[in-house]
Amino acid sequence: MNIIILSRNPNLYSTKRLVEAAIKRKHTVEVIDPLKCEIIIEKKNPAILYKGRVLTGIDAIIPRIGASVTFYGTSVVRQFEMMKVFSTVESQALVRSRDKLRSLQVLSRAGLGMPKTVFSNYTKNVAEVIQYVGGAPLIIKLLEGTQGLGVVLAETNNAAESVLEAFNGLQARVIVQEFIKESKGADLRAFVVDGNVVGAMKRQGKEGEFRSNLHRGGSADIIELSDEEENAALKAAKSLGLGICGVDMLQSERGPLILEVNSSPGLEGIEKATKKDIAKTIIRYLERNV
Repeated sequence: MNIIILSRNPNLYSTKRLVEAAIKRKHTVEVIDPLKCEIIIEKKNPAILYKGRVLTGIDAIIPRIGASVTFYGTSVVRQFEMMKVFSTVESQALVRSRDKLRSLQVLSRAGLGMPKTVFSNYTKNVAEVIQYVGGAPLIIKLLEGTQGLGVVLAETNNAAESVLEAFNGLQARVIVQEFIKESKGADLRAFVVDGNVVGAMKRQGKEGEFRSNLHRGGSADIIELSDEEENAALKAAKSLGLGICGVDMLQSERGPLILEVNSSPGLEGIEKATKKDIAKTIIRYLERNV
């Protein structure tokens, strides 16, 4: 099987592990930068040009599209789909998951629990927004933020008003969410591949840090999900149409609450925490579908 991994950096842990797993299972694999692909649009003959050659004979792609290149990256994935190439993450699902507001609306429609959330269009009634999510402390997130960047914990109503007014003044779109005290700076990540949870970890923020992202210095340990948590993760993945994803959720007194669903989850944290070969699981997912 000829596999292409769409990644801007072949030296990233996740990209290298996928290459290793593919080679180990006797496949041909190539890492390609999606931003260096030229999309050729022609009646009945869609094609992709990469570094002077037309890509042919491709059986499957694994998109590792960063948030900053979502627009062009998903266009490349869509072009491969038009060429009848199987993708571990469909272009439409990728677009849907990257739009935080849209993905929360989809998850809400699916009946999944999540923290109380408000999105507004630069409203002047910031006090009303703060009140709706239960007052401070509360979380304010930039719509375009990733890896914990653009996430603020406002510990008082005055601080929350100041931050919201500042973001409104900059015309930066934000989501306001209730703060779940009982989670104690920890969240769960369930790694879903092809309708199964193949690994789960509990991420704990470093002391004094409310964000549990590993990029922010958090730590991760293996965890066994409850049936309710596992079902929530699978339902979230299915509702967004994602074959591979990382589902982030909080443990709360009212059950698991979905924070977000990551369509390009990193492998390093989950493989080290669970000691499982997640890369191999992804390659086997390709083998079953191609």
